[in-house]
Amino acid sequence: MRGYAGKFLEIDLSSENIKETRFPDEILRNYIGGRGLAAKILWDRLGEKWETIDPFALENILLVLTGPLTGFIPGTKVCISGKSPQSNGMIGSTIAGEFGVDLKCAGYDGLIITGIAEKPSYIFICDSQIEIKDAMPIWGKKARETLKFLVEKSIEDIKVIRPNYGEVKDPSILYIGPAGENKTRVAAVVAKYAHGAGYGGYGGVMGSKNLKAIVVKGFGPLPEVYDRDETVHLFNEFSRRNIEIENFRRWGTGRGGYHFGAETSSEPIRNWQEEWHDMESFKGEEFDKYWIKKYWGDFGCPVTCLKLAVLKTGKFKGAICDNPDYELEAYLGANLGIFKPEENIYISHISNELGLCGIQGGAVLGFAAELYQKGILTKEELEGLELKWGNTEAFTALAEKVAYRKGIGNILAEGVYRAALKLGEMKGMNLLQFVVHEKGVAIGAHGLRSGKDFAENISYACSVQAGDHTSLASLEEYGSGEASAVLADSAIYCNFATFAIEDTEILQFYEAIAGWRLTKEEWYEEKALRILQIQRAMLLLGGPDVQWKPKIDDDNPSRFWEPLPSGPYKGKTLDRDRFEQDKQEYYRLVGWDDNGVPKPETLRKLRLESVERKLRKTGIIR
Repeated sequence: MRGYAGKFLEIDLSSENIKETRFPDEILRNYIGGRGLAAKILWDRLGEKWETIDPFALENILLVLTGPLTGFIPGTKVCISGKSPQSNGMIGSTIAGEFGVDLKCAGYDGLIITGIAEKPSYIFICDSQIEIKDAMPIWGKKARETLKFLVEKSIEDIKVIRPNYGEVKDPSILYIGPAGENKTRVAAVVAKYAHGAGYGGYGGVMGSKNLKAIVVKGFGPLPEVYDRDETVHLFNEFSRRNIEIENFRRWGTGRGGYHFGAETSSEPIRNWQEEWHDMESFKGEEFDKYWIKKYWGDFGCPVTCLKLAVLKTGKFKGAICDNPDYELEAYLGANLGIFKPEENIYISHISNELGLCGIQGGAVLGFAAELYQKGILTKEELEGLELKWGNTEAFTALAEKVAYRKGIGNILAEGVYRAALKLGEMKGMNLLQFVVHEKGVAIGAHGLRSGKDFAENISYACSVQAGDHTSLASLEEYGSGEASAVLADSAIYCNFATFAIEDTEILQFYEAIAGWRLTKEEWYEEKALRILQIQRAMLLLGGPDVQWKPKIDDDNPSRFWEPLPSGPYKGKTLDRDRFEQDKQEYYRLVGWDDNGVPKPETLRKLRLESVERKLRKTGIIR
């Protein structure tokens, strides 16, 4: 095996038993790593009882997995997965930073974390020395204090382990804030100060396991590669092309706050009541004024699309966050009626400190604000908050309530879908009409009605990762819908570092690293499909609180069927007949029947007989 460290760590927090495990080459060749391997591990271990497992219960497994390209391809990420508290399916949620590189250099391809710690704990890994440590000093702490403690304490511990090493660079850390500790479904797993894996709600899964953080420092080399010369050649070529994408390097996604509103009419504005704005205060140049670091990248990244924003003066002085990137500009800006960069930076900072996902957290804030606008939620029910559009202080106060599950925040912490059900029951109303979600997951900040954004009419409705805008179903892609996203999340690499790189070149790089030839046809027509079928099965099994029915739930949010109310595309909306035709075509493309269920012959062809048996047993396949 090349490109892999060759072993994984299994950590049972209940018994504090730690052991190494390996997977056969055949499994790694079929499932690659990251998201693909997560699907395999979760199905093998939990598939038979999937619909009975509460994502916050002891039985759920938290996975932190690298891929064979981690540390080699420009830019690096790691994949977080498990049963999702948002969708009850499985989401491969990736997060940027050095964690995957440090983990590989410590000698491990991933972590399989089970059980529940007796008390708040964190995992400490320094090469072969692994410990479960006391996290009581930082339980309840926000991001900045958490990181400060873990960096300082871990460097002390590392110096004891390697006393003659010299100056030690900060270890890599994954952690949660109060939102995760309180098992909210909108909690992110956070890296560095403001990188987040928010899709899936795995911050809440960490909290349910009493796991505050994972710290890793690896002093070994990256694994050997199959063809070193070709690896170096492709790395240099990919880097050269990335450096030439100057516009994206200069701005990252941070110009999207204006572009996707003013130019494509596809940005969430006041809880998606509109998708167009022309607020020049939200142009990239206005955010630029607050950037103190304009080209910031993670390990090996030539794109450096990150920015660092700091408020040095004014009533929000001291706020700091990266970018904000487009999703934060949208969901914690326009979505809340906020169009002032400094206020968007401030609420993004607060969200980061609390460990809230900017998308999922921003969605529940916008949902609550529309209910307030319409008189459905009162000032008294919000404990005195005047949740008017653009009221930054009110939104940040509500974010605190969500993270700590206080008052109305306890309901909103369930995410937009479940909050709408609960509040609707209390009010005797159907509130799902105000929720823009897909199977329990608030969708990414890219609307469909104008037809001018990159998402298609079926992109969310048919995705096995529901509302995840980084994993969209598509009819334009070769062979099988989400296959490119599955490759990115399994291999693992950052999409922003592959804008100028073809899938065939990624596969060449994979061969140079691992020594295994993988053709485009083999990936799109077999391996990616296998992973998609497992994820689809888990999504349809759902449970225990909700099970999705394709006939009903493979649909767009009700708001997306309403005409756009303003802007150059005013009156435009989706075409129902075209949507139904495209959905059936997509079902055919990926091997599902007319009801959106994987066909038995598809599962047998992909050697997924256990999936077929389970779907028959539960009546999903009839």
